[in-house]
Amino acid sequence: MKEAQQGNWRKEISAYEKPRLTSSIWQLINTIGPVVLLWLAAFLCSPISAWLTVGIAMIAGGFLVRTFIIFHDCCHKSFFKNRKANDIIGTITGILTYVPYLQWKYSHTVHHATCGNLDRRGTGDIWTLTVEEYLTASPLRRLVYRLYRNPFIMFTIGPVYIFLIDYRFNRKRAGAKERINTYITNAGIVAVGGLLCWAVGWQTFLLIQGTIFMVSSVAGIWLFYVQHQFEDSYYEEDADWEYVKAAMHGSSYYKLPRVLHWITGNIGFHHIHHLSPRIPNYNLEAVHETNPSLQEVRTITLLTSLASLNFRLWHEPSKRLIGFRDLKNLARLPVKAAPAAEL
Repeated sequence: MKEAQQGNWRKEISAYEKPRLTSSIWQLINTIGPVVLLWLAAFLCSPISAWLTVGIAMIAGGFLVRTFIIFHDCCHKSFFKNRKANDIIGTITGILTYVPYLQWKYSHTVHHATCGNLDRRGTGDIWTLTVEEYLTASPLRRLVYRLYRNPFIMFTIGPVYIFLIDYRFNRKRAGAKERINTYITNAGIVAVGGLLCWAVGWQTFLLIQGTIFMVSSVAGIWLFYVQHQFEDSYYEEDADWEYVKAAMHGSSYYKLPRVLHWITGNIGFHHIHHLSPRIPNYNLEAVHETNPSLQEVRTITLLTSLASLNFRLWHEPSKRLIGFRDLKNLARLPVKAAPAAEL
């Protein structure tokens, strides 16, 4: 965004911040409906072919990603105008996606309020150390960080730990409502899983639900990871941190094929979402397309996003993310000067 356009973005997008009841209901139907139907189809195919069953379950996993976006919008109170409606649908979709609604709502709200803030990191975001922090860390802390940042661990063990183990427990300072919501979510997961095991057998349940879980959880972590972990992202100390800059320069536009934008609930327009979390997912693309000033952001594609796997540390002098191998060439990295007309 140019300086002349600063301050106008709020007025330009305000109309898109209002959820439409018909659009929200239709999205529930065309998202959760296919999850149920594909689960049934996978079960009916299980006696015929395990491979066909897994293939159908993988497609269902994609729709569960879309279900998570509905959950995500409910957390931002952007899916329905009514707060209670958001809470009810958020809790139900949380059971389907194995995520406690109020717990995640808290951590994700903190993520939005602190994204790119070097002094307020640590809640609801990807663990990111600066080069200085890494070099002065103990050998054990370095090892733990390297393991955490290892792509294989992050996208295999990571989803299992986060969605199946970590989310089952309340955070230390959670209030009574949040704790109860976590208990309800856990009970709902056990009830649904137990019912399905009784109905189809535990082996078939694990084959179908295990596939759905891995596809959706790995995709979810990848989407969250890749849209903030690009080379010239945005990190500043608290005194210099600005919300709009963090949204527009610390979040990417993940340009995906249209079908993937649909299945991922338009979360690829991540800069728009961070600029205004009150915009329902079905309005994000329209905001991006109708406002040229909001298109002046880092754009990544399926191919170029793979480079994010190499970025591990934030180098403050050059203001860019670098890999572990780049530590040997720190002196050669140019210092990045901030453009005068940036947001």
